[in-house]
Amino acid sequence: MRNINILGVVLVSILNSIIVHAQSYQASNYDGDVFNTTYHITFEETLESKERKENWHDSIRKLFKDFDYSLSMFNPKSVISAMNNNNPDARANPYVKTVIEKSLEVSRHTSGAFDITVAPLVNLWGFGFKNREKITAEAVDSILQFVGYQKIRLDRKGRLHKQDPRIQLDASSIAKGYMCDIIGNWLKNKRVKNYMVEIGGEITLHGNSPKGFPWRIGINVPEEDIFQRVNGIENILEISEGGIATSGNYRNFYYQDGKRYAHTIDPKTGYPVQKNILSSTVIASDCITADSYATAFMVMGVEKALDVLASDNSIMAYFIIADENSTQKYKVVYSEGLKKMLKK
Repeated sequence: MRNINILGVVLVSILNSIIVHAQSYQASNYDGDVFNTTYHITFEETLESKERKENWHDSIRKLFKDFDYSLSMFNPKSVISAMNNNNPDARANPYVKTVIEKSLEVSRHTSGAFDITVAPLVNLWGFGFKNREKITAEAVDSILQFVGYQKIRLDRKGRLHKQDPRIQLDASSIAKGYMCDIIGNWLKNKRVKNYMVEIGGEITLHGNSPKGFPWRIGINVPEEDIFQRVNGIENILEISEGGIATSGNYRNFYYQDGKRYAHTIDPKTGYPVQKNILSSTVIASDCITADSYATAFMVMGVEKALDVLASDNSIMAYFIIADENSTQKYKVVYSEGLKKMLKK
């Protein structure tokens, strides 16, 4: 009889936990345009957020503005622009310091596949903050001389030291992910337990969706219609915490002389990557990490990317890979740990 009672308590406890887990809530939403893309923020409405809804959105817009004046290469008054222009008074603020330190960490872990000093190459190919230049092998080789994460150092006072004054930083492959984290932490400090922050496809989330279940995030199929729009969902991730970022060369490219040029540049060769990964979706504890590795894996190719994943169980990835032998023309490869998170 005693055992039956214990079993009954356990069953009731499990049932109660399911009911709590599936409890829906009233959500607030903020939407808008920022950094030449869009943002969508969904979070559990609290008494404070309800009373100060517009003030909260204004505060988030202020975070966007501060971030722009820190890390935007398109803002001539930003800290990173001052560093790129070798302004002797330029000092890294906390945003810039975090991005540079994380970039160097990921560069070391990926043998330079991710490199924040790639700006001159990105500009050369027409994906940066300058107009596309005439591309020749000589132009690429000349720029490669001053590209390399080993050629910069940030000192304790926030000054950037370069081995060559022509070195320039490009934070575009990490900035949106970091901005998601900043807003997520701001909401968390406001005691919001459930939220999702999405900026240009990069995501930070915590807790559950308004329906009371883990957030469900779709992974796009890298196929295009005649208007070059990406259509369809390949798979769905069910997740309650962390950062998610996707990099794909089917999203940003141009054609010239019948050849397609993708926006992901290999820092070692100086040319757009021609690897077999069509899209790289990375899941990590925060979006700044996910964002940087998603780009690095595009550069590395699937075999080397899997080697990195095998050495670090704190990050997982879902790759869509070109496969001319399949009817879909692609196949998927993903981390073992993602199996329990995937929902067709």
